[in-house]
Amino acid sequence: MSDTTISDVTVPLATWVEQLTLDSIPERVRTRARHLLLDGVACALVGAQLPWSRVATDSVLRLEGTGEVTVIGTGATTSGPAAVLLNSTFIQGFELDDFHPLAPLHSNSLVLPVLLAAAQQFGGVSGADALTAAIAGFEVGPRVGLALHGSEMLSRGWHSGPVFGTHTAAMTAGKLRGLDTAQLEDALGMAGTQSAGLMAAQYEAMSKRMQHGFAARNGYYAAGLAAGGYTGIKRVFDRPYGGYLSVFGEGHHPDPAQVIAGLGEGWHTEVIMVKSYAAQGGLHGTIQAALELRAEYDIDPKSIAHIEIRVGHTVYHHGWWKLERPLTPIGAQMNLGYAAAVALLDGAALTAQFTEARLDADDVWDLLGKVQVELDEKIQSGPITGRFATELTITLQDGTALHKRIEQPHGGPADPVTNDELIAKYRSLAEPLLDADRLDAIQDAVLHIDELDDIRVLAALLAAPVAGALDGEE
Repeated sequence: MSDTTISDVTVPLATWVEQLTLDSIPERVRTRARHLLLDGVACALVGAQLPWSRVATDSVLRLEGTGEVTVIGTGATTSGPAAVLLNSTFIQGFELDDFHPLAPLHSNSLVLPVLLAAAQQFGGVSGADALTAAIAGFEVGPRVGLALHGSEMLSRGWHSGPVFGTHTAAMTAGKLRGLDTAQLEDALGMAGTQSAGLMAAQYEAMSKRMQHGFAARNGYYAAGLAAGGYTGIKRVFDRPYGGYLSVFGEGHHPDPAQVIAGLGEGWHTEVIMVKSYAAQGGLHGTIQAALELRAEYDIDPKSIAHIEIRVGHTVYHHGWWKLERPLTPIGAQMNLGYAAAVALLDGAALTAQFTEARLDADDVWDLLGKVQVELDEKIQSGPITGRFATELTITLQDGTALHKRIEQPHGGPADPVTNDELIAKYRSLAEPLLDADRLDAIQDAVLHIDELDDIRVLAALLAAPVAGALDGEE
């Protein structure tokens, strides 16, 4: 191997993935991972029959045809890579899925589809192997992201999750395939060369929902190619010319040490944030602040004269632009002003707040005209765990100013969503979509996944069509 490498982190990462065993993972981490997978399942069930998901399903099936792998909640099957693409798209379908607050990516959309596809393509995967592979994926993605300074990628306009996410999917699939260190290194190299994602998709494009799916599919392909002996870029994180970190981090001083920092000691699985609202993670501070002020002061929205939201670089660039009618659901779910308006008006930011009627409601647009968003440099220059801090000030027509600062929204590392809350979220989201027996069976299978002889049991439970989450909404 040439001495042109600038670090030595790729092979140690691949070695760690190869050597990872379920017994070496603390029980609390295994328990959290099982609950995170349940959250991913809930999001997939919600996403399966959304209007834009139906467009995606029809389009992909016309391209790919039928196959042996379940397309969740549709009754359809297709090829492994195509199912990974669609099932990931469903999980990302309504901005309800997890995200990592320090190195933003949506881990379940990269992990869960790979588990299901691999099990069906390989003729079965044990639940213990599936859980081990899932945790490998949960751990790898954020470390790669932190090497590029995490949320800084969003500030620069990259859709960070698809940039980091190919490695997540590749290591999940590679672990399931039993790849050795050299093959895993090849898979990392092929994942890195397929990484991409533009954040301008957030304004109106259906494709924003699919960009993690591209990464999941590409990572799945990377592991499959490596398994067949097809070689990828060696030491992809270490190369000074054309390497992953040197290119994506050009001019931004990447930190390769983060790729292997704390492996087997600190667990990013426990940092992954579970969402309470159907909006991008950077909006959760604004929504929480609005809901708390609304409850504390019983605010009449008609009495509001002005709304000021102060956020750091990442949230500002990712979450603020002046909205115009007509507004798409994806644009609304990305925008600080819309989040504040519906939270104050409706006391919620869930499915009902993103229907066609609500997106064009006059009371929402009247309140949107009173929103001002300011970039606060002090927030971005503070500790990395505070990058999503939010200050909300509501000024009433009589001059009264109501203020709330959220350092970290509920779900962040300092205040995580509990496992019991996560189960309640699953049941709340999935109960309207399927019958009670199926609801219970899916929950039992996921929360005891490592006891399953074959996770095709779970795939079968997820296969049949589900109701549409927005069907019948006004």
